[in-house]
Amino acid sequence: MQHRFKRHLLWSVALFSTWHVTLVLAEEQPGTVRPEAKDDSTLQTVVVNARRRDEAVQEVPTPITTLTGDHLQENRVSAIQDIQTLAPSVNMQFWHAAQSSLSIRGIGNNPRNDGLEGSAAVYIDNVYLSRTGMAAFDLLDLEQVEVLRGAQGTLFGKNSTAGVVNIRTKAPTFYPENHLSVSTGQYGLKEYRGSFSGPLTETIAGRLSLSRSETDGFIKNVYNGEYQGRTRQGLRGQLLVKPDEDFSLRLIADYNDEDLNLTRSFLSYGPLASTQARYQRVGASDPIADPKKLKVNTDGKNGSKVYQNALSAEANWKLDGDYSLTSISAWRQWQFDPYNDDLTTAPVWSNMGATANASQFSQEIRFASPKDDAFDYVVGAYYFKGNVGNNLFYNYGPQADAWFGLPAGALSNVSSRMPSRVSTDSYALFGQGTWHLDPQWDLTLGLRGTYEEKTGRVKRYSPDGSPVTGAALAARNARLGAYDSGNLKISGSSPSVLISLSYKANPNLLIYSSLTHGEKSGGINPTVPNNGASTLLIGPERANDAEIGFKRTLWDERVTFNANLFWTWISGYQATSWDREANTSYLSNVGSVRSRGVEFETTIAPVKGLTLNANGSLIDAIYMDYQDGQCPPETPGSLCNLTGKRVSGSPRQIFNANARYQWALDSGVKPYVNASYSYRSKSFGTADDSDYGVIPSYSLTNLSGGVRVDDGDAQWDISLWVRNVFDKFYYTSVATGAGNIFAGTIGDPRTVGATVSYDF
Repeated sequence: MQHRFKRHLLWSVALFSTWHVTLVLAEEQPGTVRPEAKDDSTLQTVVVNARRRDEAVQEVPTPITTLTGDHLQENRVSAIQDIQTLAPSVNMQFWHAAQSSLSIRGIGNNPRNDGLEGSAAVYIDNVYLSRTGMAAFDLLDLEQVEVLRGAQGTLFGKNSTAGVVNIRTKAPTFYPENHLSVSTGQYGLKEYRGSFSGPLTETIAGRLSLSRSETDGFIKNVYNGEYQGRTRQGLRGQLLVKPDEDFSLRLIADYNDEDLNLTRSFLSYGPLASTQARYQRVGASDPIADPKKLKVNTDGKNGSKVYQNALSAEANWKLDGDYSLTSISAWRQWQFDPYNDDLTTAPVWSNMGATANASQFSQEIRFASPKDDAFDYVVGAYYFKGNVGNNLFYNYGPQADAWFGLPAGALSNVSSRMPSRVSTDSYALFGQGTWHLDPQWDLTLGLRGTYEEKTGRVKRYSPDGSPVTGAALAARNARLGAYDSGNLKISGSSPSVLISLSYKANPNLLIYSSLTHGEKSGGINPTVPNNGASTLLIGPERANDAEIGFKRTLWDERVTFNANLFWTWISGYQATSWDREANTSYLSNVGSVRSRGVEFETTIAPVKGLTLNANGSLIDAIYMDYQDGQCPPETPGSLCNLTGKRVSGSPRQIFNANARYQWALDSGVKPYVNASYSYRSKSFGTADDSDYGVIPSYSLTNLSGGVRVDDGDAQWDISLWVRNVFDKFYYTSVATGAGNIFAGTIGDPRTVGATVSYDF
């Protein structure tokens, strides 16, 4: 306890010291202008960069959800897995940074494979992240999050067949803009955040953002009495160089790390009698059968450590004739180190998992024409270089042979490691232009050509352990025998195409339709193949998407209502399956998938100070051709026809709503209340659509209230909040675990807390 207090004290001193230094540096320079105060009597115009130029979101003919930094802060959303509570058609199965699966419209369920990027892409400050887990940290100092649904690629750096989550952080300002906040809550929750921005010289501004969050957790391991918690911390420094109105250079450096201790909770043995028999053979205590008790029973540690560093430079030039040129250079490194027990009280294995060390470099150049009455366009080039080193390892304990029912000495006290590497080189040329046929009709055409090459190698070394012969040696080699794939290579070219027609019926109604073709390249499985080396190579994923929708503004800009229909067909869908015998996952092309549905969003400002938001989606995502899928354990056989089954990780219904009301009193005191509600119907957590792997439907309600008090040019904000008000029990992911049990990651229970912040 004393050590923890000292750590909190040191962190608070660091925040205070940084605050003091920033106050000195951020004295307002002559000529700097603060943003005007918001007038909340009507809805504010939201500007997005979805088409690589700043536009009002209601003028962009594509389905896009925009979440402002204020909206995210009001709803205590600072992690990518929580964005689904505010946006339609977004779903995320989440355990930790490596086991995270982002899907949009039911497409993108790829929870862990280091040889392939996800179908739904994530960008931070215009930089593509090759792993969803690269965004699985506390997102600092958010300006805005944009969720683009449907195949993207004619403008964004990397191809994506499901959609894009575009995260934008706040840039340095030439006026003081500083924020400090401290939060505390149940389960040992403590959060510290600070951001400090201001001019350093007349032409250079700086911004420093930092955070630390920790929780003791709410799940108790009865074996040792410990609770499972998490610690995250992050730091981002920025410089904005702006010598004149025609040039700007934004430099960003950030660091994040996480130490997570979290065990999936036992759900069931499934239908296989052999699963429960394994526990009996090794003398393990029966798992705690009721996950609602928030307890586990395991003799080892489960969790991970994650480290991330990143640098980026974005330069923008305004050229003669109002043309513009943009260059974005970025480097990022991400390291994941797991520690996984066998989820039992017996020493079956002491640790297993797959480490990952990913690095990437990207360079993008864009040239944009001025906004014109007849035709405007954006053209560019993109290069991406990625390297992923993976090491799948097993450290078996003395009970491994009994657990697997193998001859003595086959696996007990044996260790194995299988390093692999995958390198990616991606090159693309792209362009998109809009013809303004007349004041009402716009025709947009986009084209992208991508060439991508991936090389890799998978090698498993001979296992380390006591020498054995006969049946024990045969069993050991069958599971852990030496293997070398040799050099692997996959390459190919792919087009992305967009055709969009929009009609401005009047200043407040936009009607649009579009046809899109997008492709995501193939990859390399960093695992030992079951049916020859050819199964290590995965083919490309191709998507064809059709959209029709409208965007409507009503009641003197107090109401927006947007809705659209979509139909998407994907061939060669890339999905992760579980090999029960090898106790590992693998990636394959599962055939074709169709996703179709309807989405809507509305925002209403009925009276001054009150804002209402609601959005939702109804999605039907099914396998249209999946004849050789893995059978669920309740079905006899190894291969089953899953054609017509639901795509895993795809809730059929999603609905989100929130309301905020703020009073403005004459004394400068502004009380406010905020409420949000989120619902998602059931989905399948495993690729085989097993009934034992269902994630049941659930809804979450959050409440908060507080008061803002003006203090000269500064402002205090004191709030009380409750997350998951009705203490709903739910899962953020369900998967097949050790010994073919089914295990789930439990979402946070009701949590009460308070936040104090100071803006100055």
